[in-house]
Parts: sequence; C-alpha cells; structure tokens
Amino acid sequence: QVQLSESGGGSVQAGDSLRLSCAGSGPTFSAYSMAWFRQVPGRERELVAAIDWDRGTTVYASYAEGRFTISRDSAKNLLYLQMTGLKPRDTAVYYCAIQTGLKTDYDYWGQGTQVTVSS
Repeated sequence: QVQLSESGGGSVQAGDSLRLSCAGSGPTFSAYSMAWFRQVPGRERELVAAIDWDRGTTVYASYAEGRFTISRDSAKNLLYLQMTGLKPRDTAVYYCAIQTGLKTDYDYWGQGTQVTVSS
C-alpha cells in the first residue's frame, strides 16, 4: 500500500506564505496524479490543486490559482504546495492524496496538516 504524510502546516498571519510537503512511501509507489485537498469543519472536502505525475500539468481551484503552486519531485515521491497571500478563509486541514490509475478515484490519503490564518 501507499503511505502519505503531510507536513508544513502552522499558524500564520494574513498575507504570509507556507509550503506544505507530502511524502509518499511504499514499495510499489506509483502515481497517475496527486492532489491537495482541504476541509473545514462542517463543510465537504474540496480540491485545492492537482498535478499529473509524469507531465507536471496542473489544475487549480479558482481561489488557488495565482496564489498557490503545486509541484512534485517524482524521483523522491514528494508533493508540495507553495501558498502565498494566505487569507483567513484558507484556514483548513490540508490533505494530500494520490490517484494510482487513470480510472480510479484518489486511493490513499494522508492524515492532514492544519493551516490557520489570522487577520
């Protein structure tokens, strides 16, 4: 199985930046795509950004485009989310997830890392 572990969250002020990391492990680690999601209590989990593992092409939620950058180091099974211009509404638990095949949903999830943005 694939194991994912997020890190890099914390408490920051509006306008600050954070870089989240997700480390993937497992003897058969292989990704079609990986993504960052976030969840606020009382709301459904929502997609922040996703990246095609081989090509590096990306997709962003509208609120993230221009502020957040998703990237990966495929050789090291690492996923990143660089966040700039953080806003209080970005406060959430951020999760990384992996899609292991074209026709699969996201198969594995990390435990999440808390991001708190104060005004």
